[in-house]
Amino acid sequence: MQNSKIVNPRDVLTPDALEMLQRISETGSFAAAARLQGLVPSALTYRVRQIEDALDVLLFDRSSRNARLTPAGDELLREGARLLHDIDAIAHRVKRIATGWEPQFTLSVDSIISKSTVMELCEAFFAQFKGETPPTRMKIRDEALSGTLAALTSGQADIALGVSAEPTADATIASKPLGKFNFVYVVAPSHPLAHMPEPLSDATLQQHRAVAVADSVQRGNGLTFGLLGGQDVFTVPTMEAKIDAQIRGLGAGFLPETMARPYVETGRLVQKQVARAERIINVGYAWRNANTHHQGSALQWWLTQLESPTTRAALLHQH
Repeated sequence: MQNSKIVNPRDVLTPDALEMLQRISETGSFAAAARLQGLVPSALTYRVRQIEDALDVLLFDRSSRNARLTPAGDELLREGARLLHDIDAIAHRVKRIATGWEPQFTLSVDSIISKSTVMELCEAFFAQFKGETPPTRMKIRDEALSGTLAALTSGQADIALGVSAEPTADATIASKPLGKFNFVYVVAPSHPLAHMPEPLSDATLQQHRAVAVADSVQRGNGLTFGLLGGQDVFTVPTMEAKIDAQIRGLGAGFLPETMARPYVETGRLVQKQVARAERIINVGYAWRNANTHHQGSALQWWLTQLESPTTRAALLHQH
C-alpha cells in the first residue's frame, strides 16, 4: 500500500541524496550506484522513489536497461551540483571566518582617492586566496567630505580612505596620514575667468558659479570648502562629476592638483592664480577598534598594505 504521508521535498533533497542521484547518472545503473553508495539496490530504489514522490516527478526513465535522466531529473542534477558546490564553499568560508576572517569588509572611499589604486588593492586581496572562494566579501562605498568618516563611525565601514588627518575625539577610531593634497583653481578655456587678469580676487570669483561636491553625510548639513557667501553653486555627487562639469564650463572651482594636472596639460582646463592663500590639506585613513588583539584578518591585511609609502602615494596621486 502506498504511503499516504506527504513528504516535504526539503526532507529528501539532502546533500547525500543529491550525491546519490549523481552516482546513478554517472554509472547509468541503479545497481552500480548502490554498490558505490554501500546500499542494497532495493534501498537505493526506495530512496529515489521517495524523492520522486516528494517532487511529484519522474527523475529517471526506466523504460530502457540504463538509468537515463528525464528532463526534470537533468534539471535537478544541474541545480543540485550548484547547491553542493555552494555548500562546500560555505563550509570553507565558515571555517576561515572561525580562524579570524570577517564575513564582510567595507571600504569607505572619498572622492579624492584614486579608484584604480583601490581596485588594484582589491585585486591583490582576492588573489591571496588562489582562486578559492574568499572568506570575506568586499564592499566599497563612494563617499565625500565628512561622509567618508561618518560611514566608519556609524559602523557602515571598516576602513575610511581620504579622511581629514586631524585626530578625532572618538577613542575607538585610529588613524594615520596618507599625505598632502595641494588644491588649484581651474576653469574651462571658454569660461570668462580664463581670460581675466591674475590673481583673481574673491569678489571676482563670487560673481561666477562654483562647482562643489556634495557631502555624503546622511545627517547634518555637511562640509563645504572654497565657497563664498552668496555665490551660485552647482552641486554634484562626486569629484569625477565636478571635473566633468568644470571642463564643460558649467562652473569653476578648486581641484586637487594631481587630479587637475592631466586636463591642464592637455588644455581642457586652465589653472588660474587666486588672491586667497594656497589651500593644502592633510589626508589620512582611519579604522575602528585600534586594539590589535581584536582585529580581523581582512583589517590586518588592509592595514599592512597601507603601511607602504608607495601605496599611500598611489591612493592620492595615481588618477
